[in-house]
Amino acid sequence: MKDGPNIAAIAAMVGDPARANMLTALLNGAALTASELALEANVTKQTASSHLAKLAAGGLIAVEAQGRHKYYRLADADVAGLLETLMGVAARAKALRARPGPKEPALRHARVCYDHLAGELGVGLFDAFIKNKWMLPGPEKTYALTKLGRIKVQTFGVDIEDIEKGARPLCRACLDWSVRRHHLAGALGAAILDVIFERNWVTQRRGSRVLDFTPVGEAGLKRVFAFDGPPPA
Repeated sequence: MKDGPNIAAIAAMVGDPARANMLTALLNGAALTASELALEANVTKQTASSHLAKLAAGGLIAVEAQGRHKYYRLADADVAGLLETLMGVAARAKALRARPGPKEPALRHARVCYDHLAGELGVGLFDAFIKNKWMLPGPEKTYALTKLGRIKVQTFGVDIEDIEKGARPLCRACLDWSVRRHHLAGALGAAILDVIFERNWVTQRRGSRVLDFTPVGEAGLKRVFAFDGPPPA
């Protein structure tokens, strides 16, 4: 056996179609029950429970008990990033769903990726941070905020000192599956999306990752962070 992490075990867990559908359903950041995830995977509740036990044992999901119910969510942002990257590879290899559904264009425009903004608007936001030198590259897909960047996000309403107290990287690049370039993840990406919600610039579709920006909200986001949208991939 070769030394190092066993990626085959993780790949096997994600590679099962039912488990893949469950994990994708959890990318919207919500916590779901076994019954809800069984519907997403089109399997029985008993089969879903078996799959969920494997995912929990593998560290891909976290479980929280509340009363008689158990709620499942992705273990952390790293798992979300892994899934988003895999979706990008699948899209590039044209391993697409046979019936993508009417919300596909909206999903590509703006969506939740765990707890931060993804899609065309998310990539546009990331590009603006790079172009305006609000953040600079660091190790392992992390970025450091510059003085100008700190002023920008504080002016927007982000409590930068508070989110810096956590163990999570402040700025992290997450590969966007639909645009095939990076969007802004990490504690800052999550905080910016929180402020966007607080300003009532956007609503999230029930049971979906799609984010519907109001005209005022999308215009406001682009005005504040000085971007029109990402250039073609």
